[in-house]
Amino acid sequence: MTWVLLRGLMREKRHWGDFLAAFEAAFPDEKVITIDFPGNGELVKETSASTIEAMLEAARTQVRQRQPHGNLNLLAISLGAMVAVAWAQAYPQEIQKMVLINTSLSPHNPFYHRLRPQNYLRLLTTMLFANVTQREQLVFALTSNHKSVAIATKAINAWVGYANQYPISRSNIFRQLLAAMRYQSPDQIPHLAPQRSVLLLAGAGDHLVNPRCSTTLASKWRCQLFIHQEAGHDLPLDDGAWVITQIQTWLEEAENQPPRSVPRQDLSNAH
Repeated sequence: MTWVLLRGLMREKRHWGDFLAAFEAAFPDEKVITIDFPGNGELVKETSASTIEAMLEAARTQVRQRQPHGNLNLLAISLGAMVAVAWAQAYPQEIQKMVLINTSLSPHNPFYHRLRPQNYLRLLTTMLFANVTQREQLVFALTSNHKSVAIATKAINAWVGYANQYPISRSNIFRQLLAAMRYQSPDQIPHLAPQRSVLLLAGAGDHLVNPRCSTTLASKWRCQLFIHQEAGHDLPLDDGAWVITQIQTWLEEAENQPPRSVPRQDLSNAH
C-alpha cells in the first residue's frame, strides 16, 4: 500500500519534520509519498490553484508520476484534508483509506468554527505586513501547543529557512485561502470501497480551528474520531507518536472487527 501525505495552507512537504521518518519507520513495508502544492516549496514559482479541485488534480498528477497504479491511503492535515476529501469524491476507486487531521469543511460548520475569530486580525496583518520570522512565529503559536522552548526554536528556525529558500508570494497565499473558502464538501462520506475507511484525528487544544468541526464531521459521516486532549492544530508536530498509534490501532480494528457506531468524544477541554 502507498501512503500520500498532504500538508495545509502555505506549508510544504518539509513541514512534516521528524514525523515523516517516524511514520515511515512505523510502516516499513509501505511506500510513503509527499508532495508540494503549486506555489509552495519546490513549486514556489508556480501559481497556486484557487480551487480545491484544481489542487487535487495537481497533487494527483504528481503522485501518479511516482505511483501510476494501485490504491492509495491518504494522510492529510487542515487544507490538505480538503484535498483528500475532494480526491475521494472525484476518484473513489483510487482511495483505500483516509486519515484527516484537524480539518474544517464547509458547509458542516459555521465560519467561526472553521477559523477562530480571535485570529482574523492577527493573521491578516501578519500575512500582509510582517517579515518571515514574525510570520512563522505566529504560525507556531497558532498551530502548536509545545511548551519546550528548544522545540519551538528548532521548528521556527527550520520554517524560516524553508520560507527564505522558497518564499511564497502573497498572491499565492490568497489563492490558497480562496480555495479553502470556496470548497464545499459532500454531505455524505465519500463512497470508498472498504468499511471503516475514514479516520478523523483532532486536537482539543487547537487554537486555529475549533475541534467541533471534527466532531460534527464524525457524526455526519459516522466515522471514527480520536481527540488528543492537549495537542494543537499541528498534531504531527505536537505528538507524532500519538498520531501513529491511533492510525495503527484503527487499521488493526478495521481489519478485525465489523463496523461499529461512533463513540461519544470528550470535548471538555476544547474551546
